[in-house]
Order: sequence, then structure tokens, then C-alpha cells
Amino acid sequence: MNVENRYVTIKHPIEGKPLMSDFEVRTEQLTLEIQKGSKDVIVKNIFVSIDPYQLNRMKAESASQKASILSSCISPGQKIDAHGLGRVVESGNDKWKKGDLITGFLGWEEYSLVKPWPEPNKIEAVDQFPLSCYLSVFGNSGLTAYAGLFHIGKPKKGDKVFVSAAAGSVGNLVGQYAKLAGCYVVGCAGSKKKVDLLKEKLGFDDVFNYKEEPELMSALRRYFPDGIDIYFDNVGGEMLEVAIANMNAFGRVAACGAISEYTDKKKRARIDMMDVIYKRITISGYLASDYIHVYPDFVSMTSEHLSHGRMHAVEDISHGIENVPSALVELFEGVNIGKKLVQVSEI
Repeated sequence: MNVENRYVTIKHPIEGKPLMSDFEVRTEQLTLEIQKGSKDVIVKNIFVSIDPYQLNRMKAESASQKASILSSCISPGQKIDAHGLGRVVESGNDKWKKGDLITGFLGWEEYSLVKPWPEPNKIEAVDQFPLSCYLSVFGNSGLTAYAGLFHIGKPKKGDKVFVSAAAGSVGNLVGQYAKLAGCYVVGCAGSKKKVDLLKEKLGFDDVFNYKEEPELMSALRRYFPDGIDIYFDNVGGEMLEVAIANMNAFGRVAACGAISEYTDKKKRARIDMMDVIYKRITISGYLASDYIHVYPDFVSMTSEHLSHGRMHAVEDISHGIENVPSALVELFEGVNIGKKLVQVSEI
């Protein structure tokens, strides 16, 4: 049986902010059959994830492209693999049968041919939470937040925590985890709507709109008169500089992302190393895949908090494979709140 498979690709390497004109949606004929002896699986995608790191893969060159096979360079015309959730329609692998729901490295397309590695995860408890949660709060963003805060930040009750891009897919979860750990939490975001959500629904102690602050150094001194113990960095650039300058001795920085630098090389952070040395500050970059071994603990804790209303899954869902490019464009314009997903087929 053949089906039409629409997929998103780039027309050329992208430098700077992504534009709609950088992308195109192509169509191919796909045979829904697995070759004899193959361990591959064909999945009909339901949700696909939109993540900032994908832009670095679309550049002609980026240091991140050499760090992991999962962040390798994407060439013009090439299919774009990405985290996703879908239903198995054909399987040559005993681990997954037709009808199973799985999450894993799928693609910005309607159907994906999934190889045995990286191995996808089967969703067992499909009725406990909305299906999209398995790609948002229980997905890569959730594990990134959990690992960065608890294994790098190592929060103690009363610690003062600062989260940049706090209304993003990772930042909003970091703030919720930190509050549940007994910390004082301040976030920054780029609109009143985001600020209100973080304070009124997600329980941040305070939040400021960085676009309304004429001087970031003064803002952090105002919100953290006693200094910062943990900084969860999603943006890099000037925000990282001023956070380091306001950190306490033995402060910890979880370097998760640098979105302000992805589109403008001039915004590279210039950290005062005297602060790092004499305050004995630890700065740790990491990937979620480094902490796959803590996934069961992460799911257990997060499920418990979600089930009892102590945490909330914040998602921003668009519909249709043709809207994947606009979803990425809007992400870099700061439009999204929470985890950005695109639903490409019915559940």
C-alpha cells in the first residue's frame, strides 16, 4: 500500500532568524511495507516537537553539529528528523506491534521510517494524561528541566533560583520543580501574558519582563538582593553575563541553551572569569541524553506532581504539517508559551 507523505525541508542553509521563505513542504510516495528481515518500524506521526536547537542544525556550520549525531547538520532538501509521537502502522521489530503508540526520533513529516537506534519508547499508560504530555512534560523538555535543576543545580530548600526564558518549554518546568523543592524562584519572560501565567498559575515568586528593563544588571540586583544560588540558562548572551555577576559563592549554572546567540553571533556572552574563579561558580553544559539513566525517577516524580495538581503542563499546539515552518519561526519571535508542538494527524 502506498500513501502520500508530506515532509518539511529547508531550501538553503539558514543564518540569522528563520523565515517562512527558508522552508518548503514536499510530497513523496511511501510504501507501507517493511522489507523482510528488517527491524525498522513505520510510524504515522501524531505530534512533532519544535525545538530551538533545530536551527543550529540548519546552519552551514555550527559547533553543535559535531557534538552529537542527533544534532548533525541538515542539508537542503533533506528530511528533518525530530522528536515526535506517533502510532505504529507497520513493524519488523518484535518490540513494537501495529497500533502501538511510541515516542522517539521521528521527523517533521506525516510518516516516519524508524530505525532500531535511537530506540523509541512505547507509551503504556495512555489514559493517565493527555497524549501530548508524553512529548512535552514527559519528553525531552521535561527530562532537560529535571536533570538540569536536580543534577546540576542541586537545589536546597531556600536556594535562590533564576530561570531565563521561563515561559519556554523547559524554563516553565524548571521553575515549577524549583518551587516544589522549596526554593525562591524568579523568572524572566518577554510579555505580560507570560509574566502573568508564570506568577498566577505556575507559582513563581516573581517574574519580570526583560524587554521592559533598561538595565539587566540592575534588574537582577533588585530581584536578588541576596544573590543567586542557581541560574538555569536558556538564553546565553547578556543575561548569562549579568547572572554570573550576581551569583553567590559556590553558585551553579545549568547551561541548557543560548537562544539569543543562535540568530546573532554578536550576542556571545562575555563572562567575567574573576567571578567564576573567586566565587567558585560551577557552569555545566549538558544534554538530556546524558541523563537518560534517571528517566524512571524523572517520570515517577513528575507523574506524582501532575496527578495531584502540583505541576501543570503548558503546551502551545498548532495543527497540520504545513504549519511546522511557521511554528519554528514563531518560536524565535517569542510567540509560543510552553512546549511548542504541531499535531500532524488525528489521535
